[in-house]
Amino acid sequence: MVKHQRNHSAADRPGPSPSQRYAAFQKRQAHNASVAARFAATLPFDLDDFQQDAIDALERGENVLVAAPTGAGKTVVADFAMYLARERNVKAFYTTPIKALSNQKYHDLTAVYGADRVGLLTGDISINSEADIVVMTTEVLRNMLYEHSTMLNALRFVILDEVHYLADRFRGPVWEEVIIHLPRQVSVIGLSATVSNVEDFSSWISSVRGDTKLVVSERRPVPLEQHVLVQADDHTEPELLDLYRRDAQGEQTTKLNARLIDRLDQLDRQAARRRGTENSRSRGRGHSRGHVPAQRHTPKRWAVVDELNYLDMLPGIYFIFSRNGCDQAVEQCINAGLELTTEDEMRRIRAIVDEMVAGQLSQEDLKALQFSRFRFALEEGFASHHAGMVALFRQIVERLFEEGLVKMVFATETLALGINMPARCVIVEKLEKFNGSGHVPLTPGEFTQLTGRAGRRGIDTIGHAIVVDHRDFVPATAAALSSKRVYPLHSSFHATFNMAVNLLNTSDYETTRATLDHSFAQWEANESAWQLESQLTTLKQALDGYEQAFHCEYGDFASLMRIRMELSDLEKNGRRKLKQTAFPTDEQRKNTFRELDQSIETLKKRDREHPCRQCPDMQQHMKWGHRWIREMREYERVQHRYESRTGSVARQFDRICSILEQLGYVKRDGTDMRLSEQGQLLRHIYSEQDIVLAEALERGMFDHLTARQLAAVLSALVFEARGGTGGEPRRWPGGIQGPVAQTSQSLDRLHAQLTMLCEDEGLDDLQQLDFGIVDIMYDWASGNSLAYVLHDRDMTGGDFVRNAKRLSDILQQISAAEPYLPQGSAHLAQVAHEAMELVNRGIVAYSGIGEGCRNRRRRQGRTGTGNIRLVRTVL
Repeated sequence: MVKHQRNHSAADRPGPSPSQRYAAFQKRQAHNASVAARFAATLPFDLDDFQQDAIDALERGENVLVAAPTGAGKTVVADFAMYLARERNVKAFYTTPIKALSNQKYHDLTAVYGADRVGLLTGDISINSEADIVVMTTEVLRNMLYEHSTMLNALRFVILDEVHYLADRFRGPVWEEVIIHLPRQVSVIGLSATVSNVEDFSSWISSVRGDTKLVVSERRPVPLEQHVLVQADDHTEPELLDLYRRDAQGEQTTKLNARLIDRLDQLDRQAARRRGTENSRSRGRGHSRGHVPAQRHTPKRWAVVDELNYLDMLPGIYFIFSRNGCDQAVEQCINAGLELTTEDEMRRIRAIVDEMVAGQLSQEDLKALQFSRFRFALEEGFASHHAGMVALFRQIVERLFEEGLVKMVFATETLALGINMPARCVIVEKLEKFNGSGHVPLTPGEFTQLTGRAGRRGIDTIGHAIVVDHRDFVPATAAALSSKRVYPLHSSFHATFNMAVNLLNTSDYETTRATLDHSFAQWEANESAWQLESQLTTLKQALDGYEQAFHCEYGDFASLMRIRMELSDLEKNGRRKLKQTAFPTDEQRKNTFRELDQSIETLKKRDREHPCRQCPDMQQHMKWGHRWIREMREYERVQHRYESRTGSVARQFDRICSILEQLGYVKRDGTDMRLSEQGQLLRHIYSEQDIVLAEALERGMFDHLTARQLAAVLSALVFEARGGTGGEPRRWPGGIQGPVAQTSQSLDRLHAQLTMLCEDEGLDDLQQLDFGIVDIMYDWASGNSLAYVLHDRDMTGGDFVRNAKRLSDILQQISAAEPYLPQGSAHLAQVAHEAMELVNRGIVAYSGIGEGCRNRRRRQGRTGTGNIRLVRTVL
């Protein structure tokens, strides 16, 4: 029997029941009456789904973690938090990792809410600190928490911008301190790049702060296309080729572009023929350079810019992982005769630059900073942007780029952190960078952060990420980087001496240990011990693969690499460790150093005489050998992590407390520990050299110094020479027997003693002191000009200002710690305050806040002023 089925149309299907319709009506009514709905109604655009989910959760009282690509609109969630704070008449703090971001966000918020409703705290500047919305660096908030500032009483919302920055080795731990110690009534809003383990990070926040809504968006507001720029030689035009194949609709797919691969093969063959011709000529003249592999032509920077300008793909950001490289690129474009601006744009640029510089720096300082050359390049449409530039120059570049006047910025990767400079295209010169010790490949996360700026929302329909062809480039590498949109976020949290005494100031010993067990570092350690086993297996497989790759018929090549590792460790660290060691007699000291030298010579001899040195493929083996060394060091590091997983953070805290007890900063009271008067002093010292500075103050080491001398000596606590050079100044102010040199030597001996204590307790060595700018800071504190102190120096203006600001911060801390200084040292607070004023002048004191606000309000058509003042403390 055939059964006839009846097809029901949509009209035939039963609709919602009356109760369902009423429930839906109530839901709509509730939403329309919500603060989120009122906020959405103020926006000139519709909210994306992820934005709506996040602000709804925030209104429900949950913490929120938003992970989305650059430019996706994460800040809308932060804007709602501030809107909600105003609706409820409570405070909201907006925190950023660096002062430059705090300054920029302050500018943005004053343009929206007015200067009377927004404050700024960055340690050296306080503006309207009692406002309902306050922008600050994360360190300032951490310090507030430890000091139990009254400003926290009405606080209900804290936005942690760039929260993935907690992976930063030096400053990342502050994020975890803030998340752990914020009062329970405060809702945390974390804004993060898209990271692969964001669920783990969200789970950790939930474990320490309660309900946390995770909102993830993978969609870029402006689609991004990947390209490779190649060039046959200097006499032909560059070619822009797609990295990926396109489909029938013209969209890029995930498959490599066959035309790109074919073109690179052609260029390889041309390079090989060119090399063959050169080798023939060399042999004809009786010269031979041996076998040198042929390399494709690398496009010149100016040629890249010229081609992209022709293709109408500017403005662009050209990432070069070298400050000098950025400055040279500007010069190369100027020398090539490129001009990217019109006559009208040139006039506007000159007017803006002159307006922003007026009254900020002296003519002598401007000359020292090569201002004329800087302004001329801007007028042509080019600029550098890196940490070696003074803040004023970087702010000028940012404003001109934001207004579309500068068309090409050559930048280091520091630009990738938060600064609002979207572009039509982003160019990456190489897929590797120098990390201070060697060249390492870019990670997918780094590549994503760099290229994320391509595509301006509301302006461009497509963003362009361009990799310039370079030595050893293969398309598969670029594809691997661009196809992975996310990277893992790992904690860099570690207990410090200052953190320990601040925690013990308000909690007993066991409670403090339990608090540290709540860190993301310990959470990761507990969750990932099994993952380390897998990581060790992977690394071992990689090591085995490298050993196969450098297998040598002449001998054991791995043994040669081990010799080199041991030699490198002895040469870099052996002598330094011995210098920090106390010997009973000079004779024993000399014998120990002699034994070290003999060990180094023995290793060098073994290196020279190793049988693998005779191998004709030595250079090829060494290429794999360097990778083997890198993986072996990583293997040893992971092995160490694996062996010290459980309770690792609390154990580190125990070791720190042991040192603090030996030095008298804490006293044992049964199973508990209490702070001494010395401990109260250490509580107020926030520095990577906190224990060194506190101990020097306790010993009265600086009591006899003048303000200028104090500034000079303390510069060793903040300076770290680029490239590892430095150590001593060109001259000691007052001579080698003068107070500056003698106090510096005493400080160095103290540092060595404390380092030995750390080693004995199984802690990492303290960061080395570097006295390389003692004379520079002395001259600056003596009132000399920037041109004078930087004359014939390798130090850039930006590096000088950054070190001077850090020095000023240390001096301010000593001045503010007056109640806790030992008897006989009370006068030092006044000396430190005087020294701070001597250092914090001119270009060092420049912040750009007042001028920046005036510029922003002028462009926004708003008015209002902020009361700006320098403060010794912000708490």
